[in-house]
Formats: sequence, C-alpha cells, structure tokens
Amino acid sequence: MTSKQVLKDNTELGNELKKRLKGQVNFDRMTRALYATDASIYQMDPIGVVFPQDVEDVVNTVTFAASHGIPVLPRGGGTGLAGQTVNHAVVMDFSRNMNHLCEMNAEESWAWVEPGIVLDQLSALGAGHGLKFAPDPSTTNRGNIGGAIGNNSCGARSIVYGKTLDHVLELDVVLADGSMTSFKELNSAELDAKLTLQNLEGQIYREARRIAQEQQSEIDLRYPKIQRRVSGYNLDEVLRDPTNMAKVVVGSEGTLVTFTRAKVRMVPRPKSAALAVIHFHSILESFEATVALLDSGASAIEMMDDTIVKQGRKHPGLSKRMGFVEGDPAAMLLVEASGDTPEEAFAGLERISKIIDQRGLGYYTLKVTDPRLQSTIWAIRRDGLGLIMSVDGTAKPLPFVEDTAVPPERLPEYFKRFDELVRDEQTTAAYYGHASVGCLHIRPLVDIKQQDGLDRMVRIAERVSDLVLEFGGSLSGEHGDGIVRGVFTEKMFGPKLYASFREFKHTFDPQGIMNPGKIIDCPPMEENLRFDPTWKPMKLETYFDFSKDGGIAEHLEMCNGQGACRQTVGGTMCPSAMSTRDEENTTRGRANALRGVFSGLVPHKEFTGKRLYEVLDLCLACKGCKSECPSSVDMAKLKYEFLGHYHKEHGYSLRDRLIGKVYKLNPIGNKLAPLLNFALKLPGRGLVQSLIGIHPKRKIPTFATQTFSNWFKKHQRQIGSDPTQSPHRGRVILFNDTFMEANNPGVGIAATRLLEQLGFIVETVPRRCCGRTMMSKGMIDTVKEHARVNVDLFYPYAQAGIPIVGTEPSCLLTLRDEYPDLLPGDSKASTVANQAFLLDEFLIKLAEEGDLDLDFQPHEGKVIFHGHCHQKSAIGIDASVAMLKRVPGVEVETPDTGCCGMAGAFGFEKEHYDVSLAIGERVLFPAVRNNLGIPIVTTGVSCHQQIEAGTDVKTMHLAEFLAQQLGIANR
Repeated sequence: MTSKQVLKDNTELGNELKKRLKGQVNFDRMTRALYATDASIYQMDPIGVVFPQDVEDVVNTVTFAASHGIPVLPRGGGTGLAGQTVNHAVVMDFSRNMNHLCEMNAEESWAWVEPGIVLDQLSALGAGHGLKFAPDPSTTNRGNIGGAIGNNSCGARSIVYGKTLDHVLELDVVLADGSMTSFKELNSAELDAKLTLQNLEGQIYREARRIAQEQQSEIDLRYPKIQRRVSGYNLDEVLRDPTNMAKVVVGSEGTLVTFTRAKVRMVPRPKSAALAVIHFHSILESFEATVALLDSGASAIEMMDDTIVKQGRKHPGLSKRMGFVEGDPAAMLLVEASGDTPEEAFAGLERISKIIDQRGLGYYTLKVTDPRLQSTIWAIRRDGLGLIMSVDGTAKPLPFVEDTAVPPERLPEYFKRFDELVRDEQTTAAYYGHASVGCLHIRPLVDIKQQDGLDRMVRIAERVSDLVLEFGGSLSGEHGDGIVRGVFTEKMFGPKLYASFREFKHTFDPQGIMNPGKIIDCPPMEENLRFDPTWKPMKLETYFDFSKDGGIAEHLEMCNGQGACRQTVGGTMCPSAMSTRDEENTTRGRANALRGVFSGLVPHKEFTGKRLYEVLDLCLACKGCKSECPSSVDMAKLKYEFLGHYHKEHGYSLRDRLIGKVYKLNPIGNKLAPLLNFALKLPGRGLVQSLIGIHPKRKIPTFATQTFSNWFKKHQRQIGSDPTQSPHRGRVILFNDTFMEANNPGVGIAATRLLEQLGFIVETVPRRCCGRTMMSKGMIDTVKEHARVNVDLFYPYAQAGIPIVGTEPSCLLTLRDEYPDLLPGDSKASTVANQAFLLDEFLIKLAEEGDLDLDFQPHEGKVIFHGHCHQKSAIGIDASVAMLKRVPGVEVETPDTGCCGMAGAFGFEKEHYDVSLAIGERVLFPAVRNNLGIPIVTTGVSCHQQIEAGTDVKTMHLAEFLAQQLGIANR
C-alpha cells in the first residue's frame, strides 16, 4: 500500500528540471505528499510537482519527461473521484499560473481560456455578456476547465446542455514528444495535409481514423446508447468527425495529450428559474417520479436521499439552511424549470407540480421562486459529496461505483436491483445524482481498513459492473474511469475494443508517459489505496480532544479531497488559498501534509519539522473550514495542536512570547499609555518592530488611558448597583476580554449601557485571559490552565442560568469552541459553553422571546457590516444583521468579504504582511473604499485594525453603533 511507503528524495531530478523552467519546481517530499491524493480512494506519490508559467514550460516539462522516460500528469483542481489525478509522475499543476481568460467573443459566443481557470470564474467573466460556461458539475467553484475537458464533465443541467465535449471547439495541445499543435475542425484540404505529416501528429490523424473505421461495428455494438457515457476513448467521435481531434481527446484524462489552451462555447444565461423540491417517503418513489417528469421540460432533475438531509441538519455551517426540508423525507427531487421570464419559469413549475399531483407521487412539494432560496438549496445539493462523507463511524460511503449511468426510464428497476445487491452485501448506500439522465452517484458504506470491508468493496464493484452492462449503461457517467473504473474497461467494451484502445493510446503516446495506468492497463482497484487493512497511523497524545472522530488521524481522514477549500469566489475558507492559489495553502493541502506524516508517507519525525511548519504557517485559523467544508475539517484546531508539539520541541521566539502573553504586557502599557502611545508614533518605531518580527508598516494598537475595568468600577459606584438589593430584570456577566480591557474600552462601555438599558444588572468577574493569543502560538499547556481557572470561575454563574455575554468573537467563542475540547469530559466546561453568548446573539435571543424593547433612533441610509471569521464559523452573522435592521431606516449590506486577513497577530508578523493585505484587497478593502462616508460596522478587533490599515477608514463595533442609535453612547 502506498501509505506504507516513505517518499524518496528526488531533489537531483528536480534540480535538473528546474534549470529548464520559469515556473516553480518542487520535488521535496512534503510537496509531493500534498499531490499524492485527489478526491478518490487512491494515493500515489508523485515524482515531483511543477507549476508551469506558460506554454513553453509545459513543452519543456513534457520534453524532459520523454527524454527521461518518466510519466507526466496534467492536473488542475485535483477533484478527480476515480484516481485519474494522482500518479507516480511529474505533476503539472496548471491552477496557479495558467488560469486566465485569453479572449472572449460575445457575438460568436466563445472564449479562449487556459486550463487552470475555474469554471465559476469563467462564467463570471461571461456574465457581463449574458453568457456562461454550460457544464455545471458540483465543483464549479474550484474545478478547472482543463479538468472538465479531461474528464468530459457534465453536471445538473446536462439534460439541456449535454457534456463538456459538446462545448469544446478547439484545443491547443502538447503531444507526448513535446511538439505543439492545435486540434480543431478541418476542411478536407487541411485534413489531407495533416494525414501526410511524417511526425507524431500525422501518425495520430492516420491511425485514429484507421482504428475507428476498423472497429465501427464493435463501436455500434458496445458503446452504450445513452447521453452519459464518458467511459473509454471517443472512437465514436472519430467516426462522427475525423477532422476534429479536439472532440476525440475530450475525456481522455491526460492519457493522450496535454491541453494548454481551449476554445469553448459559451451559452446564454437562463433569465429566470423556479424550483420544485419534491419530498418522498421512499427512494423508489423518487425514481418513479423522475420517469414521469422526463418529458416535463425540466432543465434539471436532481435526486438526493436522507443521508444528505441528516448530515446537513447536523453540519455547523449548513444546519440553518435546511429549513426548506419538510419532515423526514427518504428522498427528494430538485426539479428546475427555466424560462425567459419569471412567469414562464413559474408556468413550468406548475406543469411539474401537476404531473406529480396527478400521479399521486410525493408527500410534499415546495415551490421556490426566490433566487436566494434556490441558491441555498442548490448549495446543499452541491455539498452532497462532502456531507455524506461526514457520516460517523469507520465505514464510509466511498466513491467506487458512484458514477453509473443507465437509461433514465429504467431508473426504478435499476435502483431496486442495486439496492438488493448492496443489502445482500450486508451494507447500505447513500444515493444522489442526476436523475434526469440516469446518472446516479451511489456510495455503498464500506470500511476498507478492514479486510472484509476491502473484499466487500471489490465484490460490489464486480457485481455492479455486471448490473450496469445488463441495463445497457455506462460505468462512468461523468466522473471518468481513472483506476477505479478503468479496471473494468475491457469488461464494458469487450476484448476487441479494448485492444483498439491500447493501440489508440500507443498512437498518441508511444512511450507510455502520459498519465499511464488510467482508463486502460490499470493496476488492481485494491492497490494504491489511501487506506487499507495495513493502515496504522502514528500515535499521538493530543492536547485537544479528537475522540468524537476516533482520534486525530481519523479527523484528518474526514478530508476526502473534494477540494471545497479551493474555492476562489465567495465564502471565508480558505483566505490564504484564495489569495495565493497554492494547493499548499488549502485546507486539503494542509490535511494531506499532516496525513502524510501520520501515515508514514513522510517520516514521522517531520511532524515537528520546519517543512510542516511552513505548510501550516499561512493558515489564519479563521475556522472557515469548520463551517464551510462539507466534512467539517477543523484546520484551526489541527494547527493549534501542531504548534503545541512544535514549540515544545523548538521553543518560542521573543515575538511568540510577546504576542502569546500580551495580556501580561497590557497592564504596563495602560499605566504608561501617554508615553507609549506617543512612542508608537515616532519614526524609529518601525525598526524596533522589525527587530522583533513585526512589520514596520503596521501600527501597534494604542493603549487606553483608562482601562475598561477602571471605568466599570467608577460606573458601578455612580449607579450604586447592588445585585442582591436592587430590583432588576436579571444579571448578566460581561466577558471583559483582553482587548476590551486594554485597547478598546469603548466597546465594553457601549455593551454595558446597552444591557443596562434593557434592565439588566451587568457584572464582570476577574477572569484570566481566554488564551486565544497563547493558543495561536502553541502555548497549549498554559491555555489549558487558563481554561481550568475560567471554567471554575464562570461555572456558578452558568449553572444559575446567568448568561455570559461577550463582544469579541475570538475571545468569547473560545469558551464555546476550545474549552470543551481542552477539558474533555468536564461537564462544567459544557455548562459554561452553553451559557456563553455574543452580544448580538444574546439580544436576538431576547427578541425571539418577545423580550427586546429598545427604542432606536432612525438612521436613514446604508450600513456596511463585516463579521469576524470565528463568528461566521460558529454562529453566522444573521444575529448581527438582524440587530442592525432593528434600527429604523438602516439598509444593511454584507459584502462577501470572507476573512479580513489580520487574524489576530497574523497580519502584524512581517513575513505575513503581504499575504494579509492581499486577502483584504480581495473583497473587503474595495467594499470599504466604494462606500466612503458610510458607517462600517464590525465585531472583531482584528477586523477593525485591518480595515483601518488597508483603507484609512475607522470602523465602529456593533455595540457602539447600537448604543449610538439609542443615544446612550456617551451618557
């Protein structure tokens, strides 16, 4: 098994290739571990990874590989589900540099693009012309056009748009000998000229036509008569049009040529859409409904079973979006009607509903015309793969028979037979997919870390291949053959066509260097597995509790490689990856690096090595992955765990100590505030900052001349509050965080007055620092000490039902998120966590109980709100927005700003400065600059600092804005 191997040092080979390329070349073991997996069940260590800067780099890489007789593998987003994007090869990652739109012709509806461009980015660039790229697989927000072409991707609306093959017009390619050419439709004279060429290109044109013509009868006999066939090679396209090799090589998974540019068709964007969400008591009934709807004119008919619903309801980031589900359906169909007008789309919706009602199918149909709700529902469907992989237990719904396609009218019968087969193998399966075209993503639950589970997987795959052939279907409907289905290529197409496929492959690739072992001549499906019965991960005594996942290694296993963290448009996860477009900076890349060490692919000793530190260094611990990754991989927690072990071995720098123990320095700063604040403005401060590792351009936060606790004591004396004597509405503990105390007492003052306005007695307690700054520097033992003290301190209040309310998300949410993991099994920690609320969350809770009576002054106009990352991850920003909207006249805008880029001390550190600002420039800074003079409201001190640093615009904390609108800010 690959995970038992330790990657060899290929530095010498990498150095030789580096001399020939402009782009980066990484042959080190850690980088190779990042690229050893994709979204499949396979793991194959690459020879090395290159990041081509341009076409010349691609030519030189392929030429180098040919001269050394080593394989090459073109790769984009690495979201392959069949193992086609991993190999013992030189991996060419096109996503970092070759990701541009070269030309868009709106009049003729086409675009020239480089292979690394993300599908959603291409569609966004076409939006101004009313155009988009048609195929819409669930990975459109991170999948590359090169991968879509290599895989012949389809998506939810293929019933209307077909496959990627239908939208590829021309391809610029590098052949296996390093020569370049263009594949496109040719006239007869051009074709004749190609046929006479005495080189590899001429051989391709001559031999491809000969092979296809010789096998015409077999092609007619063995190729499935369904839309969704992407298995095997496109010999049928050679027969259909022998002039256009672009169509022929689509779906060839990098085994024939490497694409460097593609001319693709762009299609008009649908003007209006409506969605029927039909609920069923059984999966079979949903497929019966599918057959009934095939002639309804629907633009999409998508199916998902109760696994997705149940996991969605449990998911921290998605649970609040599941309100569209009525009851507990065994299955649902998402049926879309499109039109040129809303009325036309709604008429299609009514037609769909009528068919369902007349047949007496389903128990509830939700009709959705609101585009925002439609978008939410489609997002749940797109996250289906990750959601079902987050099921508890060691048996996982794995992708090994998940891409079968059969005639859609035979779906009910096919499902019954498939379900019987799965139950006969004493397991169950998760079902979802593109019902409209008979392509189902069925994932049986198996534990391949046990021998009986591995044997069961192989048996199921064998039996399913028989079943698909019986139904006249295709083993792959869109995910490709790779290894997992490539082992059945001969069975599906027969020995004659299989021999022709070999000849076809050899025609394009005489040396066999182009992604070998995929589609044909594949290794056994049970080899090269990421996990198998020999899986014995490194043991580690952890600081944090990972027991609910089975341990830290099992938590890493939750990363199934689907690559949602590679998104480039929207969301918070992963800020550094969105800025750098580097696989190493994705949650998946970091998880792969950690897993590589735990598995032994990289030596165990590297767990506390400098290289792994580098991989994790640009993780901002924003926690976006915890809520946005469909599998809820918590990279912030993993990074804190790593840092604890790393610094235990290597110690702490002066900067680490200053930042981690800032709560000890603040009292000194407050006592010397006038002097220090003046010194922080002197020209020489930059040199001092640089010496300790702080970027010289960063402004160190000033110290308050009056701390919040000093103000609060005076305030208590002024109001004469006595919780035991005065009549009051109730008691509230205001969590006086480190930054409120020393730097921003105004936030605490506003929160105090706001809560008192509601009739609460506000109290503070002499807590210790929550430990967030120490956690960010790996001082976990000390954090645990602080957690113990704080939990014991807050417990009596929490037990009495007294809420603990905070204004700084990173600090308050430490009580909720980290403390239970640091003090596992401690019921006190859970009690405190359950009584800890952010201010806006607490206020909206009162509002929902009909108990929020605040008379806000009107504010006519817009307010821009940016929420803190931890807030977005743990509770979302709905409560903040709802509180802002309670102010009469306020129009709240929430740009999709993601992470601000400061992340506590991250943005202050000089090696992170440029990345920090680049993250802010992605969305946040432009949004602020475009709204000068408009209040910018935030909830996090880091966000406040970053916005001011990047735009010279000061922000207001939510508590300050609300207090201002109550007229009590300066009272």
